[in-house]
Amino acid sequence: MKSIAALQSIVTPWSDGLEPSDAELDAIEAELPLILAEVELLDALISQLDRPASVFDARRIRRAHNRVLAARRDAANRFPLEAA
Repeated sequence: MKSIAALQSIVTPWSDGLEPSDAELDAIEAELPLILAEVELLDALISQLDRPASVFDARRIRRAHNRVLAARRDAANRFPLEAA
């Protein structure tokens, strides 16, 4: 059996800059409420794929959607776009 190997000695050059910077980590932390709200909405929608919707499921989706909108609003107010 032949082994599969890269023809080049280095496929991806190693760099010390592979770790996220402090600024990138701060940006992720600032977006975390929105990310969590979107995950919650996605979870509510996925739960509806294999069963019929009930009143409680519709309420769960609606509340999750409202949380996403609120998180987007809060993020937009924290980081307003600069005027071009």
